[in-house]
Parts: sequence; structure tokens; C-alpha cells
Amino acid sequence: MKSCVFTGSCVALVTPMKKDRKLDLDVLDQLIDFQLQAGTDAILVCATTGEAPTLTPTEHLRVIGRTVTRVAGRIPVLAGTGSNDTRHAIQQSKQAEKLGVNGLLLVTPYYNKTSQAGLIQHFTAIAQSVSLPVILYNVPGRTGVNIQPETYAQLAKIPNVVGTKEANGDLAAAAKTRRLCPEEFSLYSGNDADTLPMLALGGRGVISVAANLIPQVMHRICSLWQQGETEQSQKLYLKQGELFEALFEDVNPMPVKWALREMGFAVGQCRAPLTVPAQACREHLKQLLQQNGI
Repeated sequence: MKSCVFTGSCVALVTPMKKDRKLDLDVLDQLIDFQLQAGTDAILVCATTGEAPTLTPTEHLRVIGRTVTRVAGRIPVLAGTGSNDTRHAIQQSKQAEKLGVNGLLLVTPYYNKTSQAGLIQHFTAIAQSVSLPVILYNVPGRTGVNIQPETYAQLAKIPNVVGTKEANGDLAAAAKTRRLCPEEFSLYSGNDADTLPMLALGGRGVISVAANLIPQVMHRICSLWQQGETEQSQKLYLKQGELFEALFEDVNPMPVKWALREMGFAVGQCRAPLTVPAQACREHLKQLLQQNGI
């Protein structure tokens, strides 16, 4: 049987920066405490929302290590260790395992891309290099590579490949993946707006950008559904629809970092080439934050 790393809402945590764009680990502690107090189900660091592409290998380890220490086993900690270089991904994954994370998130190879056969070879090599549970990350809008349902069926045979964060926006493909893979292969929504449809397809939860701002709400959407309170889950999910949209009116994580600053968290700016979100996005987000009393 495959292990389930988490059920519910896992926040894809931002990486706080000082004015000089260096890491701010003290603010990272504050964000972690906020998530723990709000009942988030798991924390993911060093992924897309955490600006992983501009973190050095040393910074990756510092963020991962600090998070593991601060969380202190209270909820699962996942680390993004994927790369378009299989050897580098193996190295990062081994280092994250030594730091004590509970699972890894592996994005599909970007820029150089690969075939479906190449995906199987890539993920197999990384998974076999560690003993940790591995969650795949399919986000073709960023990587140019899409994992096909039939490929998932092959990857699900690897003992420690336990699930996927599906962010391709194709619910029909997600349904096929659910059909082709064993029940213990966990399906997580990679888009906040797809959370409820994924739960309806048998998904275990969401890896969420919005949970940076509303961790308790994202947890409740998932927990209500899992408890059979589907109508209440649906109402809560629909209420957040405009916020889900606003957080992606500009490039993630620019909007969510701006919103966190509005909430009083000194998370700083994104590193170049990312910048601040467009004015229309900022105004929309501010309006929604005020309406929701955030």
C-alpha cells in the first residue's frame, strides 16, 4: 500500500524576502505559525509559489531545514526538489530527505522537456534515489510537458510515487487518471479553482496558493467534503471563487505576495524577473481582502 502524505489543504508557501531580496527566515517562521494556528493540513516549500527557480541550492536547504525545525512534526512538510536535470533533482531530493521532510514534490522537466518515456525514466530515477513518498507535479502551462493518464498508470507502479499535484486544468484527463491508477494513488488539485471538482473525482485535497491567505477556509472546504457535508463544502468553495481568480490575474506568486503584505506580513517583493502585480490586480485583491475581513 502507498502512504498518503496528507489529506486536505496543503499550503504552497511563499518564500519571504528582505528589501535586498535575501531570505527572511524570521518572517518564514511567522508564516509557518500562522498556518499551524489556522489548521492547515500540510506545508509545501520551495515550489512555484515559493519562487524555487530563483533560490540557490543553499537557499533551498535553508528554507527546508528551517521549516522542518519550526513545524516540529506537527503536520507534514513537503519540499519541491524537481528539476529539468535528473541528476540535480536526485541530489536535491537526497538532501531534503536528510533534513527530515515528509515527502517530495517533483515537477515535470521544463525547457528541455521530454517524452512520456523520458518522464517515466526521470521520475523513476529520482524516486529510487530516496525512501520518501513522492508526489508528481504536472503544470504544463509552466513546463511545456503534460503527464498523460497512461503515463500516470505506469508511474503509479513505483512504490514510493504516491500521487500527483494536477495543474493542467483538464478534468476529463484527471478522471481518466483516477480510473487508470490504483485507489491509493492520491490525486491533489494544483489549482485552487479546481479544488471541489477534484474532490468530486476522488481527490484527497489541494496544494493551494490561496491557503497563504485563507488557510482555515481551504482546510474547511476539504474537510467538509470528506465528512460528507458536500453542500456546505460547495457553498464555501463558491464563495471564494473570485479570490481564486484574482490570485491568478497576474503571474503567481506576485499577487499572493502582495496580498500577504497587505495583511501585515513582511514577505517582501518577488525576485526578478518577477515584479509587483498590475494595478488592476492589486485593486481587485484589496477589495476582496476587505470584503472578506482578511
